[in-house]
Amino acid sequence: MRVPALAGLTALACLTATRALCGQTASVPDIPYKKYTLRNGLTLLVHEDHKAPIATVNIWYHVGSKNEKAGKTGFAHLFEHLMFNGSENYNDDYFKAVEPLGATDLNGTTNEDRTNYFQNVPVSALDRILWLESDRMGHLLGAIDTARLNEQRGVVQNEKRQGENEPYGKAWITIAENTFPKGHPYSWSVIGSMDDLNAASLEDVKDWFRTYYGPSNAVLVVAGDIASDDVKARVEKYFGDIPPGPPVIAHDKGQPHQLRFPEPACGQWECECAEHWAQYRQRKRQQFGVGSRVTWRQKVAVRRTIVFASRAIMGIPRLTAIVSVVGLAPTTPGVDAARPMCYLTNT
Repeated sequence: MRVPALAGLTALACLTATRALCGQTASVPDIPYKKYTLRNGLTLLVHEDHKAPIATVNIWYHVGSKNEKAGKTGFAHLFEHLMFNGSENYNDDYFKAVEPLGATDLNGTTNEDRTNYFQNVPVSALDRILWLESDRMGHLLGAIDTARLNEQRGVVQNEKRQGENEPYGKAWITIAENTFPKGHPYSWSVIGSMDDLNAASLEDVKDWFRTYYGPSNAVLVVAGDIASDDVKARVEKYFGDIPPGPPVIAHDKGQPHQLRFPEPACGQWECECAEHWAQYRQRKRQQFGVGSRVTWRQKVAVRRTIVFASRAIMGIPRLTAIVSVVGLAPTTPGVDAARPMCYLTNT
């Protein structure tokens, strides 16, 4: 996932933050849908939209990097890649099967909490897509071998190199490591470490599939120029015989912890961290005298992002706002240069 441009971060924060941060809330659109639950636990959501003869199929598995363990990071994203390498009844590249059908917006993504796979297709191709998705949900293990694991391991490692070998390429890793305590499921990056990716074995990967890729741990969404009951019947046909999979054990909430608050760098700018800013200004006046000012050789470059964390995960607060300051160089003697993270607020 690429970091959004600086200009878009403030807008993104205001769109997603709570009223306490932005002073307003966005209305939630009313999207009508029908919900079904198959006997094997698969959740199906169907939304009818007859404006164009297309359908979207989007399946979310409730597994992400938070489900990994220290020393075995990067598994969720690595497995996402393997899902496109073929299944037992279509043992070839997934893209070769769907691109000739006219599929668009075809991809998969992984974050801390979920892995999803999606595509838009003409409604005439819906059966083909449902069959392919069901085959890689229920019949994948026989198609995964060491050669494919090594191939995708290399692809992911190269993706990691490309992402980190650019300005601020490791910023998100640093933020995660300094936001959450060591061992917390959000404290490592989604893409994982090189050592952990190298250590991933074929049996590790197969265990990951057995544990998390059952229908009872997935939500399938079909939307477009379709009829709800007809889609339900098709999904029953293609997915109904897949075993549900083992129940996924929820994370232990653990004990509430105190987030770290690094001492902010001095500067002539305002941010959301009003309380900590005021505390810093007081310390600055005590150090340099009332009315003293700190100047900078260059403009302040502010990067803002909002990181959401569930209260259900080890007691972390619902919303954590991170404000980092980069490119600062103080001219006042005795004042240290700004660290990459300026403020960490627990809201």
